[in-house]
Amino acid sequence: MTVRLSDQPWLTAPATRAVMAALEAAGGPGCARFVGGCVRDALIGRPVADIDIATTLKPEETDRAVRAAGLKAVPTGMAHGTVTAVAERRPFEITTLRRDVSTDGRNATVAFTDDWHEDAARRDFRLNALYADAEGRVFDPIGEGVADALAGRIIFVGDPETRIREDFLRILRFFRFHAWYGRGEPDAAALAACRALAPGMVRLSAERVSSELMKMLSAPDPRAAMAAMADAGVLAQILPEARLSPLFEAAVGQGNDPVVRLMTLLPADEAMTRGAAIRLRFANATRDRLAFAAVAVPAVSLSMSDREARAVLYRHGAKAFSDAVRRRWAEAPDRAVDAGRLLELAEAWIRPPLPVGGRDLARLGIEPGPETGRLLKAFEEGWIADDFPAAGHAERLQALVSPPPG
Repeated sequence: MTVRLSDQPWLTAPATRAVMAALEAAGGPGCARFVGGCVRDALIGRPVADIDIATTLKPEETDRAVRAAGLKAVPTGMAHGTVTAVAERRPFEITTLRRDVSTDGRNATVAFTDDWHEDAARRDFRLNALYADAEGRVFDPIGEGVADALAGRIIFVGDPETRIREDFLRILRFFRFHAWYGRGEPDAAALAACRALAPGMVRLSAERVSSELMKMLSAPDPRAAMAAMADAGVLAQILPEARLSPLFEAAVGQGNDPVVRLMTLLPADEAMTRGAAIRLRFANATRDRLAFAAVAVPAVSLSMSDREARAVLYRHGAKAFSDAVRRRWAEAPDRAVDAGRLLELAEAWIRPPLPVGGRDLARLGIEPGPETGRLLKAFEEGWIADDFPAAGHAERLQALVSPPPG
């Protein structure tokens, strides 16, 4: 039975047609097929983001074919067979069919081939080893890839341990794909291999690990996959500070922000959180966000008044305050109304600037120096405590400089 992709605007888009026509003009009909995620997602009715193409053309031939058609060619990975074609400002990653010559658990040495089955055999999961031609006819060289995609099964191509030893990142990819595409219990053979080979992940770069973790935490509901990953000892390998708890369970129900979800896996401890983020080389913005939220958590209570909340917002900032509120909400899932009130306040409130400065003190005879800083800090603390009044600043400052007798 022939399986076809249907109702796929990207498949018939002029840019897609132009790239496929360019390749077939050089290599003949059937020399190029769509591969991997675009085929899988189209097959199961999910939106298609990136369009990847596999071809029997060698990289240099691909480059010439794209340029001959008047399209832009970018040699993004010639040594590994990849050229990126750009048509109508959309990128198409085109890779020559490959087979692995050697692997070290992190990188692979490849040789080019014209055998579609060889190319499929080096891929990670059967549902990713799918191809489709320009007319949408689906090819499943390994077999069971179409069935796996439709059933939500994440099963390695061939022997799981062999696939993992080729690239230990595939352990994390297994759980990430289970979070996004899996249904039911994870494949037992894959789980056993992940558990046995988890220590091999020490070979991976921190950037690759953190990227996979954040993609997994971005899934609509990663709870089952995370539980399986923790049970297999994989979570402890990559993030020993993490603890699966009801906090994480509740955070998943609040929204799909992966940083909030990660925050609830970690203790509200700035040093520990920052240390973990630095070790895994998270982006600076993510690292700081996690650390700032950890600092803000002790100052936040879902029972706090709006006035108290504004003081915390002023001191910690809206993002750290909101993240701390979400953590508190995860600790008390039945307090959605209180959390919602505080989150709305954080979104609407505009932090006022300190209404006085050194010049105001100079006019009162205070010379620049440590005393200026002390007086400004005292003014600020009183101004915050009084809920940021808009007037009376001169009088308050005068009182600090020349306090009344007695």
